[in-house]
Amino acid sequence: MSARLGFRVAVAWGLVALAGMANAHDFKVGDLRIDHPYATPSRPGVQTGAVYFRGIRNTGAQADRLLSASTPVAGRVDIHRMRMQGDVMQMRALPALDIPGHTTVPMRHNTPDGHHLMLFDLKAPLKDGDRFSVTLTFERAGTREVKVWVQTPRGRMDPHTH
Repeated sequence: MSARLGFRVAVAWGLVALAGMANAHDFKVGDLRIDHPYATPSRPGVQTGAVYFRGIRNTGAQADRLLSASTPVAGRVDIHRMRMQGDVMQMRALPALDIPGHTTVPMRHNTPDGHHLMLFDLKAPLKDGDRFSVTLTFERAGTREVKVWVQTPRGRMDPHTH
């Protein structure tokens, strides 16, 4: 094999590896695609945190529902809805999160009317760069463990507004 051909083969394999890494933070369960689970760093001494997703996409025609979540890093996980009421951000726990067919439900930290998973009774602060697992239970698709990356959000929103 010539050096030039060897270089091209190495570059091609490198691109294949990068493409795989780009999708490595997506998870599938049934018709659902869980895109980029992440958490924001928590402040020392604060025992709450939050998990977000770029979105949960339902590629199927039938609706599904996120029923619950759990993680070893917290005593309890609730599904929360955030909503702006005038100048005040209100949050409330939901019994489940509907995911209609052929729809993506965003769960991002910078969405004023959106959803997230609220972590209660954190066993240790969430630090930038940490990784932990969250188990999601869906009505139709079943259960799926996902890896959450703790990262400082882009932009100016304070991640500690909970």
